[in-house]
Amino acid sequence: MINPMGLEGRVVIVTGAGQGIGRAIAELVVELGGKVVAIDVKPDGVNDLVSSLGKDRAAAFVGSVADAGFVQQVVADSVQRFGAIHGLVNNAGIVRAAMIDKMSVTTWQQVIDVNLSGVFLCLQAVGRHMIERRTAGDKTPARIVNISSDAGRRGTVGQINYGAAKSGVMGLTMSAAREWAAHDITVNTICFGVVETPMTEIIRGEKFRDRYMAQIPMGRFSTPQEVAQPVCFLLSDAASYVTGQHLSVNGGYTIGI
Repeated sequence: MINPMGLEGRVVIVTGAGQGIGRAIAELVVELGGKVVAIDVKPDGVNDLVSSLGKDRAAAFVGSVADAGFVQQVVADSVQRFGAIHGLVNNAGIVRAAMIDKMSVTTWQQVIDVNLSGVFLCLQAVGRHMIERRTAGDKTPARIVNISSDAGRRGTVGQINYGAAKSGVMGLTMSAAREWAAHDITVNTICFGVVETPMTEIIRGEKFRDRYMAQIPMGRFSTPQEVAQPVCFLLSDAASYVTGQHLSVNGGYTIGI
C-alpha cells in the first residue's frame, strides 16, 4: 500500500534543527524515508542529530539564516551532496522580549532578522533552486513550509517584534504561493500554539501556565513530536493540492473560518 505521507527520495532543509520542534521534524522526515539538511546556529545540537540519524541520511550546517551568503552556500553544498532539494521547513526562530515602550531598536531588529528576513532568504534561495530544477524537467514535488505562530494571528504581549515577524511570515507564504504555483511549488504556513520547548518555558511556568491552559479547548500543551506530523503532511504528496494556507496546530486556541 502506498503511504501518501511517505518522503522517500526527498531531501528537506530544516532550519533551527538542533532542538525542539526542528529536531522532531528532522527525525520524522528521515523516519518517513527522506534525507535532512539540518541548520542551526549552535553546533552541538545539529551534530548530535546527524550522528543519531546517520551521515548518509543527514547533513549539518552551522550558521545563521539571517546571513544571505551562508544560506546560499548551504543550498549549493546540499545540492552538490544530495543532488537536489525537494523541501524546506523554515523553523528557525528567536525570542527577545520587551514591552513596546521599552523595546530597543536592536532587540526589535534581532528578531526581525532571524524570524522574518531569515525565512525570506531561505525561501528565496531554495525557491530559485526548485524553479531551476523543475524547469529542467525534474517533476519531483517541491514543498515549502513556513513556521509561524498564534502570535502572528492574535498579537502578543511583550513580544511585538516576534508577533510582527510571525504575521509577516504568513504574508511571505501567500505571495510565494501565488508566484510559484505555476512551477508546482507549494508554500504553506503552520501556526503553532504552545509547544513544550525551551522557548516556551516561561509561558509554561507557574506564573502564566493556568492563563494559557484555560484558553486551549484540548486542555494541554503539545509536544514537538506531535506538531512535527502536520509539517510532514504539508511536505508530502498528501498535500499536493494545498498551497497558500495557514494551518493552526494549537489544540483549538484559535478557532475560526
